[in-house]
Amino acid sequence: MVATPPPPPTPEDLHRFPCEQCGADYRFDPTNGQLTCDHCGHSVAMKEGGPAIRELDFRKALADQLPAQEIEETRVATCSNCAAAVEFDPATHAAECPFCATPIVADTGTNRHIKPRAVLPFAMNERAAREAMNDWLGRLWFAPNGLQEYARKGRRLEGIYVPYWTYDADTKSRYSGQRGIVYYESQSVMVDGKREQRQVQKIRWTPVSGRTARFFDDVLVLASRALPKRYTDALQPWDLGALQPYSPEYLAGFRAEAYTVELDEGYDEARAIMDRSIERDVRFDIGGDRQQIHRIDTTVSDVTFKHILLPVWLAAYKYRGKSYRFVVNGQTGRVQGERPWSAWKITFAVILGLILAGTIGYFVAQNQ
Repeated sequence: MVATPPPPPTPEDLHRFPCEQCGADYRFDPTNGQLTCDHCGHSVAMKEGGPAIRELDFRKALADQLPAQEIEETRVATCSNCAAAVEFDPATHAAECPFCATPIVADTGTNRHIKPRAVLPFAMNERAAREAMNDWLGRLWFAPNGLQEYARKGRRLEGIYVPYWTYDADTKSRYSGQRGIVYYESQSVMVDGKREQRQVQKIRWTPVSGRTARFFDDVLVLASRALPKRYTDALQPWDLGALQPYSPEYLAGFRAEAYTVELDEGYDEARAIMDRSIERDVRFDIGGDRQQIHRIDTTVSDVTFKHILLPVWLAAYKYRGKSYRFVVNGQTGRVQGERPWSAWKITFAVILGLILAGTIGYFVAQNQ
């Protein structure tokens, strides 16, 4: 009798790793780079190897021609408030959205998407991230004291792997424009009834044209809509040289957000980033003291991409009816978030300023 092979692991099972000693779940520990059991403390080393980090063909992806092994399905819950699509384990049926603290019920459906190719592992644990956030709040003098205290005593920060796209492309550009050379002419002008000679700036323009070329490597584009881009952009720079081939072990104990910015949308943003760099290249190539660009025609070829996950510690607090969100770069500890304001601190500062201004004015008047 031929034994029936066990069913393949589900996407949720791939993110769960039972402890060899007690059976509880391991989690990835950023402090030692190992899988550690919170229940009994047992640790095991990460497995070596994994699929190599490689780029995928952009045009084939748009035509839905990627190999089947590049696609996966995961169970996600979509927040009705901020539209975040967050993976949940099979035992979780209701929770708060880690991005905005809104109660959500886990969906039973799956999300089909391009697999992540690389992951930047968390380099700092939750305690270090909380200290970085509290230090940041402490430097905001106009923040409400109650929020600072609430944040210190609040629930744990959530470790989230946030989705990004990276794009590579080879570009060749032709341009036309004008090069400006600054020179000065002496002119005679009347000042207070007297004639004076002054140097007046002039620009001599010369038509120019030329070519530039640039290869773009890992143009980074956020693939999430859950957080304002001004926060996530301010978390840069990321050391993409520390990317590791994707392995679900890095996600043990953390959540991962599914991308909600599609591949073609991300490419449009990447092209805007590329175009700004190309314009700087053209201005440099034109040279001179001033530049005018009339036209740039760019040919883009060999476009490739990869889906990567970057580590973010996230806190979403509700304080006196208002939500506050803070994000911490899980690699560097850089903090960004919604800046809270204390009305009474601002009022006190204004009153103190008026008192100081009045005091200074009084002493100035007395000494005249």
